[in-house]
Amino acid sequence: MAHGRSAVRSFFSAEAKDSVLFRDPICAVIAEPSADAMLARIRAVLRGDPRKFRTVELRLDWLASGRELERLLKRLPEELATRGKRAGSRLCVIATLRRRVAGGRFAGGTNAEMAGLLAAAKSGCAWCDLEIESAERLGAAGIRELRNAGARILVSFHDFRRTPPDLADIVRRLKRCRGDAIKIATQCRTLGDSVRVLRAGRGRRNVVAVPMGDAGLPARILALREGSAITYAALETATAPGQLSVAEMRERYRADTIGEKTRVCGVIGDPVLHSLSPVLHNAAYVSRGMDAVYLPIPVRDVRDFVAVIPELCLKGFSVTLPHKESMLRYLSECDPLAAKIGAVNTVVVRAGRLFGYNTDYVGVLSALTSRMTLAGARVLLLGAGGAARAAAFALAEAGANVAICARRPAQAKQLARAVGGEAIPRKSVRGISFAAIINATPLGWSHVGGAPLEVREMRCDVAMDMVYRPLETPLLRNAARKGIATVSGVEMFLAQAAAQWEIWFGNRAPVGVMRRAVLAALKQEKGGA
Repeated sequence: MAHGRSAVRSFFSAEAKDSVLFRDPICAVIAEPSADAMLARIRAVLRGDPRKFRTVELRLDWLASGRELERLLKRLPEELATRGKRAGSRLCVIATLRRRVAGGRFAGGTNAEMAGLLAAAKSGCAWCDLEIESAERLGAAGIRELRNAGARILVSFHDFRRTPPDLADIVRRLKRCRGDAIKIATQCRTLGDSVRVLRAGRGRRNVVAVPMGDAGLPARILALREGSAITYAALETATAPGQLSVAEMRERYRADTIGEKTRVCGVIGDPVLHSLSPVLHNAAYVSRGMDAVYLPIPVRDVRDFVAVIPELCLKGFSVTLPHKESMLRYLSECDPLAAKIGAVNTVVVRAGRLFGYNTDYVGVLSALTSRMTLAGARVLLLGAGGAARAAAFALAEAGANVAICARRPAQAKQLARAVGGEAIPRKSVRGISFAAIINATPLGWSHVGGAPLEVREMRCDVAMDMVYRPLETPLLRNAARKGIATVSGVEMFLAQAAAQWEIWFGNRAPVGVMRRAVLAALKQEKGGA
């Protein structure tokens, strides 16, 4: 990892800071079908920018016709001059007219692209993004003509299918075009792909690195730290796979403030982009004034993830489905309770070694004990995966009589034996009364429909769902109809997150801030549904 850290230090040198190519490292992408809509977005940027500089990319290839392109470029100089002066702000505008053969929407050929970019340069655009295929065809004369029109040239390479094996060759090819900066944007199938894209920009102030796709998301957020001159974010409509919004990049992840000393944490899972853990933890970091960020990290292959931990400089991470059990084999050490449970949801990285813990255990007890006495209570647990294992051990340690019902009977029996409980087949559930029923399956998530039990099968005093999104899951809704007391998964979610905080940072978590952040996000989702 030494090569990566030294390269990051070179990016943060005084020389690099004094050589700013773009006025704002977060570039807001404006993509609209009409000149009026695009100009409206520009005005909104000028009105709403609390800072004095902003970088925007105008995706001219998204305009519906050549006529709309002409209308926009005719009116653009006045908008930039008049409204920018009135707003006390200047825009650094990148013009992009990407052809279809290069992954864009412009139907014209290279000459038509050149004509459009020349007009954009003369209309006040500071940069023109010229894909490598066009740059190589136009040659030095074309580059010189665009410069003479007043624009700098960003020569870009895009691969929307994969990340090519030798990016060094692509960098050399881009540099031969003699632009003012180069851009590498590739589809990342693995986290390993994404860090290779970041490496291409390290130590060079005039390289823009864009890891695309879900696997590239954490690297996108960290791109500025690793040396990319800018990172792209959608003002309204995403124009590339894995592109976040400006609000997410600037406010939730504070991508433009992440530096060498920033403590990086995250959550791994598959899927994971739906998780509210980044909302919760990043709000808590801000409230405490911490130089820290918490990332969503989509992980299909745990080995791929473990290999890039040093590159991402992770200090700790949460583990969610389906990796809570498989993560165990990659740990240097494991907390005895987590080892007994056979699943971890929290990992600390110390000197390159991984130490595992389980805070789901704490979350279950914290959520339930405020509603009932567990000692001697008969509790039905639905599921037998990693989350269910933590719940089962927590219940057993608290003195409850645990019954397990899962779609895989063998797994249910194994877990029941481990906690001194019993396995119950689904057909027997409706004939038994329980003090509490707990859902530890994914059923009920916003993206996984349906309730794990029918209304007639719910014979209990308390119903708890470990699913926290939506706030009222199908299970809890069914319970409420029968007058059964309910416990939201939010309570467990908050308790386990607070315990994670204490493991990572050694002090008490701002639980009130975390609660408000999660409830606000859930309320907003419900309102938008």
